[in-house]
Amino acid sequence: MKILLAEDDFVTRKFMTGFLSKYGECDVTVDGMEAVDAFMMALEDDTPYDLVCLDIMMPVMDGYQALMGIRNLEKEREIPKEKQAKVIMTTALNDEKNVKMAFELGCTVYSGKPIDQDKFEQVLKKFGLI
Repeated sequence: MKILLAEDDFVTRKFMTGFLSKYGECDVTVDGMEAVDAFMMALEDDTPYDLVCLDIMMPVMDGYQALMGIRNLEKEREIPKEKQAKVIMTTALNDEKNVKMAFELGCTVYSGKPIDQDKFEQVLKKFGLI
């Protein structure tokens, strides 16, 4: 599995990289702009990401903007829904407004922080990623 992690917090980034690396190749970015750029380069190289984990509160471009950018790139390339990357929003923002907005923009799963590893693995299994 090819994974893209966008996380600006060093401690969380280190934890998530260690956790996700056991499931596949994990590329790491520190803001939403870098995430969209990495996603675009992977599409151009015909090596798309299977999973994208986006923090919501990031500098330069937040997770919502990055999610819109990613979904727009997939739409431009006419990638069928079933082949689109699974996107998990990882955030401490667990209120209804933020959860609703994330799903409206096309996220697959919304995961609150701190990350529960067992639940996260269940989600990965549910979507056939592991």
